[in-house]
Amino acid sequence: MKILLLNPNTSADVTDLLLAVGQQVAAPGTTLVPVTASRGVPYIATRAEAQIGGAIALEMLAEHHDHVDAAIIAAFGDPGLLGARELFDIPVVGMAEAAMLSACMLGRRFAIVTFARALGPWYHECVAMHGLEHRCAGIRMLDGTFGSISSVQEEKEALLVELANRAVEEDEADVVILAGAPLAGLAAKVRDRIPVPVVDQIAAAVKQAEALVALKPRKAIAGTFRRPEPKPTLGMEGPLADRIEHRTRLPNGAIHSEVMA
Repeated sequence: MKILLLNPNTSADVTDLLLAVGQQVAAPGTTLVPVTASRGVPYIATRAEAQIGGAIALEMLAEHHDHVDAAIIAAFGDPGLLGARELFDIPVVGMAEAAMLSACMLGRRFAIVTFARALGPWYHECVAMHGLEHRCAGIRMLDGTFGSISSVQEEKEALLVELANRAVEEDEADVVILAGAPLAGLAAKVRDRIPVPVVDQIAAAVKQAEALVALKPRKAIAGTFRRPEPKPTLGMEGPLADRIEHRTRLPNGAIHSEVMA
């Protein structure tokens, strides 16, 4: 089983962290294929950046989907997730959705704890996008700046644990999610300092991707996630344009129309 680990941010250090944590929980025979965005921002923190990151995620999926069994969009907030499920035939897992659904199996209400206040509005909208507002006890965010995105979890560990405990005590959260790709792996480090289950976002995503591959779901040909009809593109090139226009480029360079097949 090959699972694409797609980081729509440009921080290769964060991709390395996600890969290391994901490999710790991956089943024997599962290979994680890491890919980092070649353009964009170091980490997605706003609605505008999420729109940009979502488009980049679709481009990355278009390039790699034929070579893997499933994909993980490894940015909490799930940029591009719903569009990816329309366009592509493989299971596509969002890191935020995977963490939240796992949390729902461990308690009635979960809290999201993250490292920057700018992330709050986007994360609130992500919760709503997945229809989980009534299961979310709240979102807690740190104030202030941090030195480096690749070391933010070490720099802010004590404060994040404090926020998590406040979510349990004041918001009555049954489960805590430490959210944001740079916090991958932190749950295992601090689990004994928080009195409720703590979900690691990338671990949840890897296990859910494995489960979906094992279930062998068919691609929808009806309903709202069926693949859209072919449409001409203007000013777009490469695999994403091919996917939208329903065409395949053969090894000899010839273009094969999927519609006519």
